Amino acid sequence: MATDVIVVGAGPTGLMLACELALAGVRPLVVERRPEPQRDSRALTLHPRSVELLDMRGLAPRFLAAGTTVPGWHFAGLRTRLDFAALDSRHAYTLFIAQARTEALLAERAGELGVEILRGHETVDVRQDSDGVEVDVRGPGGRRTLRAAYAVGCDGGRSLVRTAAGIGFPGTDETLTGVLGDFATVDRDDPGLKRAQAKGVLVAPLEDGFTRLVYLDPARMRVPSGEPVTLEEFRTSLTGLCGSDCGVGGPRWLSRFGNASRLAERYRAGRILLAGDAAHIHFPAAGQGLNTGLQDAANLGWRLAAEINGWAPPGLLDGYDAERRPVGAAVVENTEVQTLLAELTLVPQYERPAAALRAMLDEFLGMAEVNRNLAARVSALGTAYPARRPDADPLEGRRMPDIGLTVAGSSATRVYELTGRGRFVLLKLTEGDEALPPAVEAGWGGRVEAVTVTGWDHHPELAGVSEVLVRPDGHVAWTSRTGEAAERTRALTAWAGTPGAAARD
Repeated sequence: MATDVIVVGAGPTGLMLACELALAGVRPLVVERRPEPQRDSRALTLHPRSVELLDMRGLAPRFLAAGTTVPGWHFAGLRTRLDFAALDSRHAYTLFIAQARTEALLAERAGELGVEILRGHETVDVRQDSDGVEVDVRGPGGRRTLRAAYAVGCDGGRSLVRTAAGIGFPGTDETLTGVLGDFATVDRDDPGLKRAQAKGVLVAPLEDGFTRLVYLDPARMRVPSGEPVTLEEFRTSLTGLCGSDCGVGGPRWLSRFGNASRLAERYRAGRILLAGDAAHIHFPAAGQGLNTGLQDAANLGWRLAAEINGWAPPGLLDGYDAERRPVGAAVVENTEVQTLLAELTLVPQYERPAAALRAMLDEFLGMAEVNRNLAARVSALGTAYPARRPDADPLEGRRMPDIGLTVAGSSATRVYELTGRGRFVLLKLTEGDEALPPAVEAGWGGRVEAVTVTGWDHHPELAGVSEVLVRPDGHVAWTSRTGEAAERTRALTAWAGTPGAAARD
């Protein structure tokens, strides 16, 4: 079977992208240098928008069964928590789930969709021409060349794909490092454990009985991230921070991580694209990295599939960089702010003003509007893409609210239950018998699902709206307050291509 897209990297971003492509009828091949799935988990959280994206594909129950929900989250480790419950979402929580488990569930879904994952094959070179890309891989059988129409680098911060494409990765080098460790034993009765948490040490039970501890040690925070962590260092640092080593023992994984922050100069170079850590890296403040990668994949998948399937309107694929690169820049920026606050707290000469600053920010987070603003940023529920028209409805570019509804001839009870096939959904919001004409689905067959809603939970953002075109990634493409056929046709053509356009076989 021919390959349409080579996805380099079988982490969460690469697997999510492969699922999105396969769902749209595209043939991806995932290439991964590791022979086996990753056992250790750097990330431990899925934020609300990521859970919404999984919900739109019918996958949320699998993930919820494998994780634990946490009602709020934090910004810069401040005492006042971010209140996700104040946000407009059915998933207003953080899902505590290990990255390895997230990858396993996405790999399971990829298998159901027929995606091939080529493990134990390291990508060593990538080239492109006017017709496609060639990816050289080295595996158990030696070196060979794979060819496809496009390649996407989901291969992390040291991305070979990004380097081969000649895409710059400007930013700042690390100035401080933190340490994490997963331990088989931790003394839960040790008073030092409570003091450790008060000193900002993260203590997180993992699903397999291990416990993760993460800290910044003022005495060791300038040690380069490349220097290995030892059990002796870990115990010494904990003792210095809280007067006890907390009885840690049986380490499975010890790692040092830095605050280098970089953003790709562009997310696309011809037939080569980037997503996830290949496009943006930063300190893991508030656990946003993995989530941003999943959201990259959701934005890119349907666009790239449209291009390959032959119906993409002009500029659709370029919209990936236009929409997601500013999001990546914003995430890098807010993590740098959080990291600076943590660093100031640890520097002796700034200890007093840093404490005063933290107290002030805690007070600000106690204000509902401030809390809601930061919660929307960290959760990504506030992500809104620029509208294409200067006179566009305010809802365009925002995520579609998952309103409850009734649809004639369908068991769907809310919007996200209509998005499982990864197509555009055109909602006709009416209380009467008026329905969308059959020509809508006939003209854009396989691309748009036209749904006449006979009843719905009225939402303030939808007041006065008669029709909504929802993108495959759950953002609003277009709204109408008139229901005019000509206006609808223009919007569908701009987003879903020319009606009746022939797609590839």
